[in-house]
Amino acid sequence: MKGFVIHAEKCMGCHACQIGCKDEHCGNCWMPYTQEQPESGQFWMKVNQKERGQRPQVKVSYIPVPCQHCENAPCIAAGKDGAVYRRDDGLVIIDPVKSKGQKQIVKSCPYGKIFWNEELDIPQKCTGCAHILDGDEPLKTPRCVDNCPVHVIEFGELDELDLEGTEVLHPEYGTKPHVYYTGLPKRFIAGTVFTPEDEEIVEGATVTITNGTDTYTDTTNSWGDFWIDELAEDEWTVTIEGAGKEKTLTVSTVEKDRGLGDIALV
Repeated sequence: MKGFVIHAEKCMGCHACQIGCKDEHCGNCWMPYTQEQPESGQFWMKVNQKERGQRPQVKVSYIPVPCQHCENAPCIAAGKDGAVYRRDDGLVIIDPVKSKGQKQIVKSCPYGKIFWNEELDIPQKCTGCAHILDGDEPLKTPRCVDNCPVHVIEFGELDELDLEGTEVLHPEYGTKPHVYYTGLPKRFIAGTVFTPEDEEIVEGATVTITNGTDTYTDTTNSWGDFWIDELAEDEWTVTIEGAGKEKTLTVSTVEKDRGLGDIALV
């Protein structure tokens, strides 16, 4: 079974994978795998960009997201007359002839990775570049993989890829994706500690956060900043000790990352 491993922590948001997909499929008809991709409105590979935190503690995360080529693919069940099928190598393909008029296939994907081609009256999505894999050229790599300059995306047999420590997008969907990720962003808490009486940052303050089960510590740097990453979505008690003072805050990461800005140590 083939699949992808995407190293999100390496992605710098250059969109080369997204551009490579467009270059391969826009204006090119790869029957019987797919009709050509429209120049606008569809991104079979999409780099999702998300700004996290609050100024001045902000991060930007980039996550490339193709079709997940799920083992329990809802689109296969939604398609009639074999319009969507899984190849022997595990890639999920929408038949561009049999799927004509079957708009329900688009709605079946919980990841939103199937698109409707209004002009051709068909659903479309990533094919894993099956036409390349089955072709005569020696290169057997999807364009998104080949186009990435920093090797964010790996493709191959799942039993040969290193899946240790990986996770999938939205495991709660129960679709068993064949796209695995490392470095998916977790929550963070960050801030800048200062003393209001002299308006100076506090270097070397100890910051401890706990949710009652897990405890993390950090020390403010020469700018008075601390940054604690890889946190669960939870309620946290933040204790800051420095300059002979102590402060305790209650901070929630249930909904979002938390950039706390300037924190007066009084």
